[in-house]
Amino acid sequence: MILGLLKEQGDETRVALLPENIKILTAQNVEVLVEESAGFKAFTSDDEFKDAGAKLVTRELVFEKADLVLQIQPPSDEDISKIRPEQVWISAFNPLWETGLVKKFLDKGTTTFSLDSIPRTTRAQAMDILSSQATVAGYNAVLDAALQLPTFFPMFMTAAGTIRPANVLILGAGVAGLQAIATARRLGAQVEAFDVRSAVREEVKSLGARFVEVEGAKEDKAAGGYAVEQTDEFKRKQQEAINDHAAKSNVVICTAQIPGRKAPMLLPAEAVERMKPGSVIIDLAASTGGNCELTKNNQTVIHKGITIIGQSNYPARMPLDASRMFGKNVMNFLALLITKEGALHLNFEDDIVKGTCITHKGQVLNERVKSVMDNLK
Repeated sequence: MILGLLKEQGDETRVALLPENIKILTAQNVEVLVEESAGFKAFTSDDEFKDAGAKLVTRELVFEKADLVLQIQPPSDEDISKIRPEQVWISAFNPLWETGLVKKFLDKGTTTFSLDSIPRTTRAQAMDILSSQATVAGYNAVLDAALQLPTFFPMFMTAAGTIRPANVLILGAGVAGLQAIATARRLGAQVEAFDVRSAVREEVKSLGARFVEVEGAKEDKAAGGYAVEQTDEFKRKQQEAINDHAAKSNVVICTAQIPGRKAPMLLPAEAVERMKPGSVIIDLAASTGGNCELTKNNQTVIHKGITIIGQSNYPARMPLDASRMFGKNVMNFLALLITKEGALHLNFEDDIVKGTCITHKGQVLNERVKSVMDNLK
């Protein structure tokens, strides 16, 4: 089998595999073609890939020769035109949201796997790119907020007086939120966290944060650990609580998302305007609409003295370790697709393989994506 690793386009700085991963693949009799300069922005040279056993080629040759093509970001229209129907495409392309892209894959008859659709099961944890990259995002979000804030994070007792610690509110206690809590606490801030899932209460408290609880939240075990849509009454009580806690906070980190839906709006403009001048909001849900009403994706907005940063790709700001974590997830997933002899084998009897596969021979295999696509007809 021939695996092709593409260079990311645009502002993406990560790379889907590093030389340490290539060595393992070549030892399994997999021929690896790497697009020239694929790792440049992740501080990895072509020579390192070559020393690991890869062949450095052009982007065109990857599409021409590879049986399986891999990158992090979704393909461009130009890339889609180059994909052969018999090729396998692997990336993270948010199929519940990017239904137009799914339609293009269906029209081409391409077999595609979206790494952000890997089932949330114990067996699949080592392949979960959402968790690994959310760890990077939560960490970076707090550091960014600390740099933007006009005050210290920790308490200081000095001859010049006592500096009170910053108050940080985390909206959403998933992987990114929990990492944000841990990082903010390490920096000495007072931290509160809100999440509709009461099951995360103990995790939040174990990290030294206070859990902001609103009674009456609806939970669904079938949601795979994600938050679910809530009732109007709960949303009203939730909004009142968030507004009150945000008004007392110096920093709000927004991480709440629902797969396949617009991000829940948790911080309306009036709540932002109640915050202290100089406060900072970091919105990790910016690419799906944002948790803050005033968020603009990939932009920094200053509204009445409040800095609002819409940033949904913090992992690209730490490209080497983010690529290392991403690559490890990918290798664990590829182990399900590649035999010991180095041949490509798509075993759709495997729940992880089937759950991650979006399109195959003109059909949608992922049940959640199939339901979304059927609703669009």
